[in-house]
Amino acid sequence: MTQGPTSLLPVWARTTARRPSTRRQSLHATTADAMEGEDAHHRPSSSSSSGRPFLSGLCAAALRRKPISARASAAASGEGLVRQLGVLELVLLGIGASIGAGIFVITGTVARDAGPGVTISFALAGAACVLNALCYAELASRFPAVVGGAYLYTYAAFNELTAFLVFTQLMLDYHIGAASIARSLASYFIQFLELIPSVKGNVPSWIGHGEEFFGGVVSVNILAPILLVILTVILCRGVKESSAVNTFMTTLKIIIVIVVVFAGVFEVDVSNWSPFMPNGFKAVVTGSTVVFFAYVGFDAVANSAEEAKRPQRDLPIGILGSLLACVILYVAVCLVITGMLPYTLLGEDAPLAEAFSAKGLKFVTVLISIGAVAGLTTTLLVGLYVQSRLYLGLGRDGLLPSIFSKVHPTLHTPLHSQIWVGCVAAILAGLFNVHALSHILSVGTLTGYSVVSACVITLRWSDKATNSRSFANISIWQEGVFCLVIVALCGFIAGISYRFSYSIAFIIIAFVIATIGSFSLLFRQVYVPVDPPRFSCPGVPMVPIVSVFFNMFLFAQLHEEAWYRFVILSLIAVGVYAGYGQYNAVPSTSDHSSVAYHGVPSEAP
Repeated sequence: MTQGPTSLLPVWARTTARRPSTRRQSLHATTADAMEGEDAHHRPSSSSSSGRPFLSGLCAAALRRKPISARASAAASGEGLVRQLGVLELVLLGIGASIGAGIFVITGTVARDAGPGVTISFALAGAACVLNALCYAELASRFPAVVGGAYLYTYAAFNELTAFLVFTQLMLDYHIGAASIARSLASYFIQFLELIPSVKGNVPSWIGHGEEFFGGVVSVNILAPILLVILTVILCRGVKESSAVNTFMTTLKIIIVIVVVFAGVFEVDVSNWSPFMPNGFKAVVTGSTVVFFAYVGFDAVANSAEEAKRPQRDLPIGILGSLLACVILYVAVCLVITGMLPYTLLGEDAPLAEAFSAKGLKFVTVLISIGAVAGLTTTLLVGLYVQSRLYLGLGRDGLLPSIFSKVHPTLHTPLHSQIWVGCVAAILAGLFNVHALSHILSVGTLTGYSVVSACVITLRWSDKATNSRSFANISIWQEGVFCLVIVALCGFIAGISYRFSYSIAFIIIAFVIATIGSFSLLFRQVYVPVDPPRFSCPGVPMVPIVSVFFNMFLFAQLHEEAWYRFVILSLIAVGVYAGYGQYNAVPSTSDHSSVAYHGVPSEAP
């Protein structure tokens, strides 16, 4: 399937110029003229805001929605992404994104506070992610033709500004996470080389482990940026090449993890599991917010919508299959390593390797080092892949400069976006100790998951019912959104009350109010069932409601600096949108016409 530059324009951009004159006639004319060049459709239209006060124009732009039809018409073009990922590649993509950060990096850090209860931390985060994965699976099946993930779903369900805020929160998580994993990968790589006696102790710290300068302000690591450049080149070469690398290394990693688990079972001392939660259940819950970042793999699967061969069938399988496999492997490894050594002796950088070294199992240590390198490599590879696809989606919509929307005509990859995210990660990993920022991670992930769960509810509402009036001149749709906000706030208040040991009455009151809001969503809204062959999230609206409540409960357990980061970054994002996004964004139409970027292949067997 080939596509030309102008076919990347949404359907409305190719049709609205033929509509009768309206207040936006000049904007429509500008959009039609944009078909003459591949970048022109991102030019700001001054006529759209002339004679309109700044604040009213900002509000009108921020509330724009982009209805997107899953049955997008196929367009002939040679410069789009290509569909080369099957169901196995999608499952391994999700596992590759997850297994690595959780097992080889975060496990030891969380175990120092949660003890053996880190197993429950992973189980809690996994249970919450299963609810989120069901929501992601439905939306991925609903919008299988367009790249964008959580940003796209928010744009379709809520509005433009909210979608941009979700993107900024997710992207900061991805940028910091990529840099942090790159430094860990460099450290593991050096440890692997130091298994050779002639190399051990002769590698300067500034090469792989990091050496601090200027009082710790700068932490130089030469190997991390080199590894990022190599992975960026692989991703730029094409999705087929990067998928082959991910498939090989993820398979190797899974085999090694299984071998490690079976080898470690015979070294477990059950006395190390007592006490199982040395610092109480609260530390376990807090730990679950930290390890939430380890489950971002299914989000990566959702962002591969334009590159899946049969997206409506394969995306839900890839999302749910990869998540369930990750939960099983995480829990098994946590039980083994906390049983092998007391949790106080587990290292933060390489807990698995150190646990087996303490038992004298050198051959397993070699396998662990290989598995760690493979695991962190795939996690980093998929993380960079997801970032470029998100930038591609915003570039197409005009919320970022049009250079991010370009797809290479022969490689079929978003070359500029891929190089950009690689450079950002390389600078952060090469000059700063980003491990110190780990406590502000998971903000974007929890925010994205909460909003995606809410998107499932709003997109299921009947248009006729939501357009009717409720009371005080408020529509049923607005009432529903208000109830969703109440549920989210109640989850956050319950989490705050639990974290700071406030009276249990606050938790009960928050739960009761959330229950009332849930009943309002259940009985006052009309829900439209999902038509086959699309995947349908079970238990709507209750499953998404529980997901929103639990995500916000976990959000309340984050470090206070993570809350400050959320507020500050949101304010910055609003400023960027007000100064650039509202003028350059490709506006949605007033009706509910489809927006088609790429075709959906036939799902017929």
